[in-house]
Amino acid sequence: MSTPGTAPTDAELLTRVAAGDRSAFEAFYRRHATWLVLRMRYRCADGALVDDVVQETFLAVWRGTARYREQHGGDVAGWLWRIGSRRLIDSLRGHGARQRLAGLLARRRHADEPSAEEQVLVGVEHGDLAGALARLSPELRAVVQATVLDGLTTAEAAVLLEIPAGTVKTRAMRARRQLRQELS
Repeated sequence: MSTPGTAPTDAELLTRVAAGDRSAFEAFYRRHATWLVLRMRYRCADGALVDDVVQETFLAVWRGTARYREQHGGDVAGWLWRIGSRRLIDSLRGHGARQRLAGLLARRRHADEPSAEEQVLVGVEHGDLAGALARLSPELRAVVQATVLDGLTTAEAAVLLEIPAGTVKTRAMRARRQLRQELS
């Protein structure tokens, strides 16, 4: 138990949160939200998705669907990170990833201006890079397009191309190897 004048421990705050204490929840949120957002942004470049996942994580704590059990050991930050990282993975899977990809592709199709990547490729259209890219198999070229030019993560490219993430990684490695050989 914290002494008067000292900040309550995470475990004490969570006990109060479980009892419905809103001020304890707010204190817990202020203590942990910033580092959780920063750490999640290392895992996912989509800031809006990260913000949603962090909110879902803290809602789970508030609603009691995620319960910290002090007797099981471990620190509260690790427990909170496990909740958040699982929710992030779930958000990147399935329907959520498909919707984000559909939005990205729709924006790309309707853009009046070519992207920076497209402008670079137009600039080297007759150079070595264009020829090397053209000589890639369609499967390898699709992975390069998705991961390099479109900037998708491996997981997002896997959803877009409807292949396993491991296959995306393997094809990207093969494409890099082939491009290196042709451009050297």
